[in-house]
Amino acid sequence: MTQYKIVIDTLGSDKGPEAIILGASLALKNFPELFVTLVGPKALIKEKIRLFGIDTSRVKIIPAEETITNTENPYTGIIKKPQASVVKALQEVGLEEENYIGMISAGNSGAIIMGSFKYLSDENKTRPCMAAIMPNDNHSFTCLVDTGATIDCTPSQLHSFARLGSDLMKKIYNLDSPRVGLLSNGAEPTKGNHLVKETFPILSSDPDINFVGNIEGNRSLSGDCDVLVCDGFAGNQVLKNTEGIAMSIIGDIVALSRKKHEPKYMEVVEHLMKKYDLSALGGGLVLGVRKLVIKARGNSDERAIVNIARMLINHANEEAFYTEQTF
Repeated sequence: MTQYKIVIDTLGSDKGPEAIILGASLALKNFPELFVTLVGPKALIKEKIRLFGIDTSRVKIIPAEETITNTENPYTGIIKKPQASVVKALQEVGLEEENYIGMISAGNSGAIIMGSFKYLSDENKTRPCMAAIMPNDNHSFTCLVDTGATIDCTPSQLHSFARLGSDLMKKIYNLDSPRVGLLSNGAEPTKGNHLVKETFPILSSDPDINFVGNIEGNRSLSGDCDVLVCDGFAGNQVLKNTEGIAMSIIGDIVALSRKKHEPKYMEVVEHLMKKYDLSALGGGLVLGVRKLVIKARGNSDERAIVNIARMLINHANEEAFYTEQTF
């Protein structure tokens, strides 16, 4: 049986390290081929390992008491806190002799991105970006990139993100030529801000990218493209607006169900919750580095950690993160 090793940063979650450690224990029970390295408070990790009945032969502990909070400057945090859990986790996952398949952290997004570049850069020193795999209306999936790693981008960076997103979709969804769209305020080539207008001809002229043109916001998850490229500010808004609107619709359906005493509506609610509960589905993927790093949502619970562990195993096997049957 093939063994898979992952590193999990236990600090940084809104729910505390206990939820992350519980998630690790459930992942170990769900995936017998999995081995985990937990980075965080040693005494607490040992206590929870005993409490949750974790097989200690499949767990390694790296002590770390410090964390880089979400209010800290990521660059300063990485430099001034070399003992922080996220720094130690990134250093550990980068050890080639350990053969880790990836890492999970719910910590400071900026610190994860900057630390990934510092410790996990590829030979080309590619600028990392963050992607999200989202279900679309065409019963398939769209890779949204960037979702927050780089707020102010250059055209060359968006070009790089398009390539990284395409490579990911080729690998995990076996797409020969993923369709790449550019998020804009209109489908015409003349639409968009300066960044979009300057990026459009670059993507159009790259023979290795199957560029299908501009995609408007209301078509972002229509299935018109397999990879949707944008700067991190716009991508983060698409991601959070999608979740927010979905939760609002779900709330309306629940209220209607209670008012009309129609429990059948709850089937729709369950479907939408599975499809748009982004915390449960996993997290943001850091692309452009030597190992797959997944940024879990700050409010991630044990269920999210199990799902992200599954994502890492699927990625190692070049299998889809999700399928239509997931929902």
